[in-house]
Amino acid sequence: MADEKAPSAGPFDVATVRELVRLMRKFDLSEVNLQDGDKRMRLRRGSVAPPPLMPLAASPSVLSPTAAAPPTPAAPIATPQAAVSNSRLVEIKSPMVGTFYSKPSPDKDDFVKVGARINAETVVCKIEAMKIFNDLPAGVVGIVAEICIQNGGFVEFDQVLFRVEPS
Repeated sequence: MADEKAPSAGPFDVATVRELVRLMRKFDLSEVNLQDGDKRMRLRRGSVAPPPLMPLAASPSVLSPTAAAPPTPAAPIATPQAAVSNSRLVEIKSPMVGTFYSKPSPDKDDFVKVGARINAETVVCKIEAMKIFNDLPAGVVGIVAEICIQNGGFVEFDQVLFRVEPS
């Protein structure tokens, strides 16, 4: 009987996985990685897309959840149009690697939405790095034209988070 319990003990047993999924829902987490020796497990919630390799155009299709898949042939066609229309926009980039949060807490509204008027001190998001939540001020005065990352998404250093039409 002890042999039956031995393989399921540790971070990969069913009870632990269920508790992790419950905590992911409670704290609006999109991904958890576990490693125990040579065993590794990744839990993902919702649609998780890889970090974009190129700027995305703000459109309802970009904001709707999609399966994590390689870009379709339509994506490169939309990119030049986005580059032309975004030429006067100011980009707010991530100062660090971490998790992007568009809300102060899961039960609150987003810090900013497309069309919101912001000033340099307006907090536009939080980035969690090493269990520390960092407020990110806009650093620019204008109107939010595009939000480039989904709540709970992973961001890289210098990745574009927002595009703002300066005023």
